[in-house]
Amino acid sequence: MSQSFDVAVIGGGPGGYVAAIRAAQLGFSTVCVDAFKNPQGKPSLGGTCLNVGCIPSKALLQSSENYHAVQHDFADHGITVANTQIDIGKMLERKNGIITKNAAGIAFLFKKNKVANVHGLGKLVGRQNEKWLIEVSEGGETQQIEATHVIVATGSNPRPLPGVEVDNVRVLDNAGALALDQIPARLGVIGAGVIGLEMGSVWKRLGAEVTVLEAMPTFLAAVDEQIAKEAHKYLTKDTGLVIHNGVKIGSIENGADAVTVKYELNGEAQELVVDKLIVAIGRVPNTAGLNAEGVGLQIDERGFIVVDDHCHTNLPNVWAIGDVVRGPMLAHKASDEGVAVAERIAGQKPHLDFNTIPWVIYTHPEIAWVGKTEQQLKAEGVDYKKGTSGFAANGRALGLGMTQGTVKVLACAKTDRILGVHIIGPMASELVAEAVAAMEFSASSEDLARIVHAHPSLSEVVHEACLAADKRALHG
Repeated sequence: MSQSFDVAVIGGGPGGYVAAIRAAQLGFSTVCVDAFKNPQGKPSLGGTCLNVGCIPSKALLQSSENYHAVQHDFADHGITVANTQIDIGKMLERKNGIITKNAAGIAFLFKKNKVANVHGLGKLVGRQNEKWLIEVSEGGETQQIEATHVIVATGSNPRPLPGVEVDNVRVLDNAGALALDQIPARLGVIGAGVIGLEMGSVWKRLGAEVTVLEAMPTFLAAVDEQIAKEAHKYLTKDTGLVIHNGVKIGSIENGADAVTVKYELNGEAQELVVDKLIVAIGRVPNTAGLNAEGVGLQIDERGFIVVDDHCHTNLPNVWAIGDVVRGPMLAHKASDEGVAVAERIAGQKPHLDFNTIPWVIYTHPEIAWVGKTEQQLKAEGVDYKKGTSGFAANGRALGLGMTQGTVKVLACAKTDRILGVHIIGPMASELVAEAVAAMEFSASSEDLARIVHAHPSLSEVVHEACLAADKRALHG
């Protein structure tokens, strides 16, 4: 006899586990079905983000930044460290420990909130008596559960490069890039997006020669042009990445000792020989094994589950969130959608505004933004004004030794309402939160300009940029 629940969540990533917890908080009997296993073959909640994505990459980024700082930055503080060494095994052990701790934390939260957890691959079978039947397969065995509501949160997978097999020995995806147990002398990266730039930065700081190949003619096309140009300068001149845009990949040969990439750049044939190659050309929605076609769940031409503005699919009481539906593939977007769906099931009316979802690239310096870019406002014919301020003269940034970067504020020329905020600089991922809150409350640039910001703090650069939007900068 199958177990029966009010809500079943398929997928235990940042969208799924948060949706399950919120549903349980609202009084629903809830189960989360998740199939992820760690390299040791044990169930590990948290999905791609926690296990082979956001969290481990940030751990490695911090380790590599510390190593680089010891070698290049500590001397400015009067600190000399001789014979600096990096223990890659210890670095990976620390990363894996963070994953294990966070996964255990999710399991604890499930227990605390009385969320049932079933490990295995969830498959929609059909609907009987107002209940959805879900078959869960694990290790050749199956069990069945039933639920009134189903939330699909199955996430995404790395986008494959046609004709290229990822073996995670020499040709790596994001999981392989996070598990390298030695520093490659030569590292190639295909894709100059978030994953490519972050992983390229990690291994460059640790000593690899890194070349990034990107098909798009424009570097970081989704980022504000001014900020993207500044980022390109820092990543090439200071970090030392070699970045080629407008590349047309020809063939990739995975040999016994090296990987050879043949490509075309500016009409000329080129060849790149590397010890390891990371393929990071984006991600695609994961609906494998869900039996979408069998139950009539609508999938669009790009492979995404079709949902309305409330994350409801074409099937009664079936919802979908996160990377498997339209919108940005961001962990925090998935989490907020999960909360919103749980609350809609409870009859509440939550709101999620895609225009105020922050984006972050954790390079050094960090890049973060929310709202419209200047090129978008120009294309849309919006009359706007802007203010910019740099970190170079900021007292806190000088003390930290992190003076690279700029804050840019875009506001409506008529109403002064903030339309976008773009940051490259230290702790940009934290500074952007003020901009998100301001935009959620329809604040003007003057509103932020008249708020007292602590001194000395990095947030003063946001304050100064808002003052500059009104042509009354105090330190510019």
